[in-house]
Amino acid sequence: MKIKDYIVKGLIALAAAGIAALMLLMALHILTESFPAFAQEGLDMFRTDTQWRPVSDKPQFGLLPAMAGTLYISFAAVLLALLLGVGCAFFLNFYVPDKLAKILLAFIDLVAGIPSVIFGFIGLTVLVKWLAVHMHMAAGQCVLAACIVLGIMLLPFVVSTCCESIQNAREHYELAGYALGFSKEMLIVKVIFPAIRPGIVAAAMMAFGRGLGETMAVMMVVGNSPIYPAMMGRGQTIAALTALEMGSIEYGSTHLSVLYAANAVLLVILVLVMICGRILRRMEKDE
Repeated sequence: MKIKDYIVKGLIALAAAGIAALMLLMALHILTESFPAFAQEGLDMFRTDTQWRPVSDKPQFGLLPAMAGTLYISFAAVLLALLLGVGCAFFLNFYVPDKLAKILLAFIDLVAGIPSVIFGFIGLTVLVKWLAVHMHMAAGQCVLAACIVLGIMLLPFVVSTCCESIQNAREHYELAGYALGFSKEMLIVKVIFPAIRPGIVAAAMMAFGRGLGETMAVMMVVGNSPIYPAMMGRGQTIAALTALEMGSIEYGSTHLSVLYAANAVLLVILVLVMICGRILRRMEKDE
């Protein structure tokens, strides 16, 4: 191996170690800053009768509404992305010429690089306005709008992952299926779809992890009310709550520590989701 190959390999290893160390330091910082909240408030932060009133005479730091909003919106958005994304992946692989499918898939992947604020702005000016007019709502900002915007943002992740799984399944089963006399539709329903179910679940987990941390787009359309979410009502997520209040909090206060605690919980959920997604992807490759 040439010297330059050793140098490049060392730089890549150093970059990987640096990123891992940075993530570890971030996690330690979040956990350290959240300790005062757990020490002072304890499980009161997660009681159903505790509201989010951090600046009242008797402050309350109820995190359950924001946690419920985060999980509710992310789950609904992933469900929407799966309903559209899986069908789109099958359509691109079986009913579109290969050259055109590659071009369309490239454009779909390009959507993942669009800044979230653009999705939020379009959702605020188009979707929210449409809901306010046609659903007779006061403002139009609601959980439904957040689910639709976030679901569209998650589509590229679902389509790309499912396309990869479908291509792998076709290499193993397509010729054998046609040799047995299966039609294209029967091959999709009876063979390919069951074969890629681990990939679909993995795509859902990856998209769910991505949706948990989305901030700007959701914040612009969800209404940002610290109440339990309802589809046609307002809600709030942990990421949006942090973005809205972090700039106006006194450093070292319980209020700030509670926000760190909320993000610590979000980080734990995100790590568990990503681990499950990785395990499912490995299971699919082993098959």
